[in-house]
Amino acid sequence: MDLLKSIFKGDKVIWIIFLFLCIISIIEVFSAASTLTYKSGDHWGPITQHSILLMVGAVIVVLVHNIPYKWFQVFPVFLLPISIGLLAFVMLMGIVTGDRVNGAARWMTFMGIQFQPSEIAKMAVVIVTAFILSKGQDEDGASPKAFKRIMIITCIVCGLILPENYSTGILLFGTVYLMMFIGRVSARKLLILGGGLLAFVAIFVTFLLATPNDTLEKIPMGHRFTTVKSRIADFTDKGEIPAAKYDIDGNAQVAHARIAVATSNVVGKGPGNSVQRDFLSQAFSDFIYAIIIEELGLVGGIVVVFLYICLLIRVGRIARKCDRTFPAFLITGIALLLVTQALFNMMVAVGLAPVTGQPLPLISKGGTSTFINCAYIGMILSVSRYTARLDEQQKNGAQTPMQMEALSEENSDVQTAAEPTAEVLNSDAEFE
Repeated sequence: MDLLKSIFKGDKVIWIIFLFLCIISIIEVFSAASTLTYKSGDHWGPITQHSILLMVGAVIVVLVHNIPYKWFQVFPVFLLPISIGLLAFVMLMGIVTGDRVNGAARWMTFMGIQFQPSEIAKMAVVIVTAFILSKGQDEDGASPKAFKRIMIITCIVCGLILPENYSTGILLFGTVYLMMFIGRVSARKLLILGGGLLAFVAIFVTFLLATPNDTLEKIPMGHRFTTVKSRIADFTDKGEIPAAKYDIDGNAQVAHARIAVATSNVVGKGPGNSVQRDFLSQAFSDFIYAIIIEELGLVGGIVVVFLYICLLIRVGRIARKCDRTFPAFLITGIALLLVTQALFNMMVAVGLAPVTGQPLPLISKGGTSTFINCAYIGMILSVSRYTARLDEQQKNGAQTPMQMEALSEENSDVQTAAEPTAEVLNSDAEFE
């Protein structure tokens, strides 16, 4: 028991949520990966691979949650330039070689390992946003310089992501926008930014719907325009179609996802009994929530939603206990990113949003996304350990600044070896 406590430290509720999401993931990916099983001829291959990835992810959680939260501020120093370089490289290779998967250049291969640079970029942007907001706090809120710096970095990264992955770019920008709202950026600036974005989106959508496909395909960097147009048109077309004339092949993924949801009931068909998994090409990823509802019913679907809501609420409670702004902004941004991505995925599965390529965090089958999401959980747990020590210190009645500083550092040897860096890391504003 003591060994488990020494390994699995931090907030127990976060650990429980992570465990349940992993269990659901293993069960549902095993069921939903029937198309991969058929292609490979190996019944256990896909789930074995996914289970190994989750185990590696659990190791990442353990490793990251043992890192003092202040060292996360150093991550963007190398993550941000690396991710920008990789995003530019992937985009360039897509243009030069035309090497795209499902019409988009989002992946790259390094030493036989395929990964998405956008996942690394998302982590870098969230951390650097939290860092800039924490350094730019004063009595009136976040400084104008903080807003300017955040927007420059976010626009560069999102500008590289958008041409190949609209949903990820929008999701990341939306998360940063919410972080700025929580970080007390001027409401006037946020209103102007929000209004400008809404106007741009309205003009862009109108342009897509009004322009012929042949013209769209000739626009530089517009290779995804026709795909986006068809998805928006399919989502907004709510006209009644007689059953005899309904063409399921016109948008097979959406049709089979809705069939999966419609043919379920309160308790579902049971794990492993899905029918639509054999027809959904991304049943184990983008549309796994539809399979969850089909097999586990309304109850299972609600449980999954409940787990993500609990994650957001719990992170909010941990953030409120922080006496520094950086850890509070960091874990809030992480929770917003995970939960909004989960909402995107679930809304697509039940027909409340246009089709996007967003996996369900910690449940969908994946490589890069699984590891990055596990690192996010490790960061949340690291901050929860910090707040737990603050609570313990308050209970013991010792509130001296020197003792508080000692409690916030888990490894004094590391601090001594990096005093110049530690001076920067210890300078974030107090959290009110």
